[in-house]
Amino acid sequence: MQRIRHLQAPGRARAAAIWLLALIPAIGFTQPAGPIEPTGDVPEAEGWRTATVVAGLRHPWGIAWLPDGSALVTERAGRLRLIHNAVAGAGSTPDGKAELDPTPIRGTPKVCACGQGGLLDISLHPDFADNQLVYLTFAEGTEDANRTALARGRLDLDNKRLQDLEILFRNADEKSGGQHFGSRLLWLPDGTLLMSIGDGGNPPLAFDGENIRNQAQNPGTHFGSVLRLNADGSPPADNPFADQAGAKPEIYSIGHRNIQGLTRDPNSGHVWVNEHGARGGDEINLIQAGNNYGWPEVTYSMEYWGPRISDKTQAPGMTQPTVVWTPSIAPSGMTVYTGHDFPAWQGDLISGALAFKQLRRTQLDGRRVANEEKLSIGQRVRDVRQGPDGGLYILTDEPDGALMRIVPI
Repeated sequence: MQRIRHLQAPGRARAAAIWLLALIPAIGFTQPAGPIEPTGDVPEAEGWRTATVVAGLRHPWGIAWLPDGSALVTERAGRLRLIHNAVAGAGSTPDGKAELDPTPIRGTPKVCACGQGGLLDISLHPDFADNQLVYLTFAEGTEDANRTALARGRLDLDNKRLQDLEILFRNADEKSGGQHFGSRLLWLPDGTLLMSIGDGGNPPLAFDGENIRNQAQNPGTHFGSVLRLNADGSPPADNPFADQAGAKPEIYSIGHRNIQGLTRDPNSGHVWVNEHGARGGDEINLIQAGNNYGWPEVTYSMEYWGPRISDKTQAPGMTQPTVVWTPSIAPSGMTVYTGHDFPAWQGDLISGALAFKQLRRTQLDGRRVANEEKLSIGQRVRDVRQGPDGGLYILTDEPDGALMRIVPI
């Protein structure tokens, strides 16, 4: 049953938002305060530069390295691209240089390339060398009725095709509009797969007669959650909500707005995410099974048009973030750095920033921020990964996007 509607006409909503924005200085809205001190601007990191591996990508979103040193990159419009010799020295091209294959990989799912939607993250099965299985997240449907989905196919590199494509998981409920699909993927050591799902979007988008973002507090929907799935898309029996009446058995944690970075520290085993706030209040969170991370009941964020979203920044039973970014950096891909190019960065969280066109390096002392620096890239950073060679790589979300490596100077 279709349960989605807008609370008011989009034209009237935009006019009201513009009017309220004009009133913000007079009204004097103040940023929420709580136990976590927000991070504003930070110093520039030293001793690095970017090196372009390959250009010519159109709004790339996610990357996965193949065993031969080549890489697969998703483009939001729906194309899956192959980069030969994406890791220096892999030798998959005669001259040893990286090369973007002009022919996209066929057999990808049909996507809704609407707003933030399209072909999104990519990850290889842990046993890819044996089974050649590739996992893709994407926005499925139309602009008026869409959802986040997970597909799996078998890579046939000789024919540049995904064979036997199947949809393993779909968000149980449709939404409208092109906002907040989430969509990052991460394999855990037990062979299960984490997947993020966004809260569905901003007001006036509604679901069951209220703001759709409120569903992030409802384990009866997938909106605003981290899921944990088996490799076939089914929910593991030991998931924290598996035995709760009315809850979705795939859910691992709730209370998220729109997770765009998802990574695991190989030393501690900690799973970290970063997620968008609205106006300020972006977060880094340590993910634990069954936890509620508060959105939108508990948040350091404010409405785009002015006031606080909630009068609470903490509440019993809701987990505090480790990092709060205000103003919003619009976080994207994230990795825990363990490479050797920058020894002083080892163990730090490296997050992309779309709005500020930079990387943020966050050094933690346990759960406390010890230091933070920025790397100004000058382009929207969509994904951040450590390559199989230990290098730090980024994807830039531009019409002429690139795969770049961060190298020391």
